[in-house]
Amino acid sequence: MKINEIGRLNAVRTYQKHQDTRSDGKGALKRRDEVRISPEAQQLLSDSRIFGAERAEKISRLKESVSTGMYYVDAGKIADKLWPYLK
Repeated sequence: MKINEIGRLNAVRTYQKHQDTRSDGKGALKRRDEVRISPEAQQLLSDSRIFGAERAEKISRLKESVSTGMYYVDAGKIADKLWPYLK
């Protein structure tokens, strides 16, 4: 019965040697990760910060009405919205 394959170990060693030569090169700079946020995403982020307080207030009101049992769901409106998808 063969437990370890020698070929697999050599593949790992080859990868490690490649990494070592790239990082030990003279004058070579290590690559750094970089994140770029698109202008659209920046706009969405600023909008969410502006309307965050209003949204938190609405969520707290909904949570309170659900916990007290006063939240009402109109089944007819839900059915009207779902009907086009079920056709």
